Amino acid sequence: MKRPTIADIARRAGVSKGAVSYALNGQPGVSAATRERIIAIAQEIGFNPNSAARALSGAAANAVGLTLCRPARTLGIEPFFMELISGVEAELSARSYALTLQVVADPEAEIAVFRRWWGERRVDGVFVCDLRVDDRRIPVLERLQLPAMVIGGPGHTGTLANVWCDDGAALVEAVEYLVALGHHRIARVGGLPGLLHTEIRTRAFTDLCARLGLSRAVTVPSDYTGEEGGRATRRLLSSPERPTAILYDNDVMAIAGLAVAQEMGLSVPADLSIVAWDDSALCQLVHPALTALGRDIPAYGANAARRLLAVVAGDPVDDFQDQTAHLTPRGSTGPPPRDT
Repeated sequence: MKRPTIADIARRAGVSKGAVSYALNGQPGVSAATRERIIAIAQEIGFNPNSAARALSGAAANAVGLTLCRPARTLGIEPFFMELISGVEAELSARSYALTLQVVADPEAEIAVFRRWWGERRVDGVFVCDLRVDDRRIPVLERLQLPAMVIGGPGHTGTLANVWCDDGAALVEAVEYLVALGHHRIARVGGLPGLLHTEIRTRAFTDLCARLGLSRAVTVPSDYTGEEGGRATRRLLSSPERPTAILYDNDVMAIAGLAVAQEMGLSVPADLSIVAWDDSALCQLVHPALTALGRDIPAYGANAARRLLAVVAGDPVDDFQDQTAHLTPRGSTGPPPRDT
């Protein structure tokens, strides 16, 4: 992939390479308007003058980048990303590549990081996680021609390749299992609204419950943290017609929900069944152990890393559907109370 150069800026601005150099280095010789236009173009294409030596050498960074738009305090306790990164690292280290990780506050900050990394030659490619509906990052990466691998989908990735799992099918398996146990009042504590996989899960849950005639099914949005997952659980269990089963969009919220249920004097699974998404060691350490939707997340990360390195090498890479999460029943699920 072609990295941005002074010549690219000069061509877009309609000036000489010398004028670009003057403008970027704060030297006289160009008007204020021209300087502003040149700086704006440099920022848009991700060029950084401090990386001039590396640009001239044409050296590869031998590193790829991953930005996470999540509170840093939550990442250390969320097994999904730790397992994903372990799979990515295993593949990268075998190829003598490093992973550059940065936590950001919002999508705009994430885009700024992509521009800086590419302009400064810090990475040869990037992973894109937590795909959003109408994601602003996708067209920016396409314009930068920054090699990228989207972890998520399907669709909404423009010309960028992606690896994805069928979250809709996994959700259907979990809900049908609860219905087979006899549950009719089923709730879901969802993840962050606006994320594509959250929307896919919400749509699948709503459509399936409508088909099955589960008129009292409801989704409560949350943010994947134990605090918010616990609050959502308390609201659901305090309602006049409390659910007899709750499906959580991650393991951390499910464990918090289990604690809240027990604090409120409810027995799991006699009074309430709980299902977690993304099975982890945490799900098996609590009592009762949590029924969970699970898949090989390190393998998912390794697959994404292999495909990103192929993109970096200029090889053709197609979209790829990875394995669907499947349900492992454990002690947290059972038939609903007889009086429901």
